[in-house]
Amino acid sequence: MAAHSPHLLPDHACLIVHGSDRPGIVAAVSALITRNRGNIVAFDQYSDDPTGGAYFQRVLFHRPDLSAALPEIEADLGRTLEGSDLRWTITDQSVPKRMAILASKQDHCLLDLLWRHRRGDLPVTIPMVISNHTDAAEDVRSFGVPFFHVPSTPGPDKSASEAEIVKLLAGNVDFVVLARYMQILSADFLEKLAVPVINIHHSFLPAFIGAEPYKKAKERGVKLIGATSHYVTTDLDEGPIIDQDTIRVTHADTVAELARRGADVERQVLSRAVLWHAQDRVIQHGNHTIVF
Repeated sequence: MAAHSPHLLPDHACLIVHGSDRPGIVAAVSALITRNRGNIVAFDQYSDDPTGGAYFQRVLFHRPDLSAALPEIEADLGRTLEGSDLRWTITDQSVPKRMAILASKQDHCLLDLLWRHRRGDLPVTIPMVISNHTDAAEDVRSFGVPFFHVPSTPGPDKSASEAEIVKLLAGNVDFVVLARYMQILSADFLEKLAVPVINIHHSFLPAFIGAEPYKKAKERGVKLIGATSHYVTTDLDEGPIIDQDTIRVTHADTVAELARRGADVERQVLSRAVLWHAQDRVIQHGNHTIVF
């Protein structure tokens, strides 16, 4: 049984606004929240150019009986921002996002996410874990999470296994996490899934691509290892980056030690990316992100 997450906030809404910068955006949004009996508790904004550049805003506000008031707030937002190029989303911060996990044989990121969820560290529900191997089945079920085994279709055509995964996920999740899922997702799969997908990988790419990256890194004598979490796009490992981190290593570290320390960084980076996404802190803009 998962503990209640302190990140789930009753009667709190998160409003994201982004578009072209111009005078009056802050005033308009603040006035809208005030007239709808809201109280701003956190406010972040960023503009890459104050004269018509790209503008990004995240506002967290409290409003008694929020769920009943949301339709009117949304209608007010539509009227207030009508005629501008500003886009907006508003979410009830008491409602956890539904997060599915795809995994393969390596289980360090998978089990870390399940553990953090059980502790209440992540404001999500986990309706299912899907894996192309059965190694982690019992561990996953011990957390009370349904486990589904979908073997990867042999050969380059993965359409059959991808169709089975889409059938399980479609309409049941708000985003998907690849917890060291060692399969390349097709453009057709991403289009049919139609929800954000977050990936984690070691930061050796593209220098140490393919199998045994830590062995290759050891042979090259690297002094830093790290991890990158990003949104998945049709361009392999080139989607908008959410979080990265590194640690220093030395010539004395063995391949096994590099892999162990690398797994630690991967867990930390992925869990932060998941938390920030679940809290609506990440705004995608082109091929990069603004993280508040």
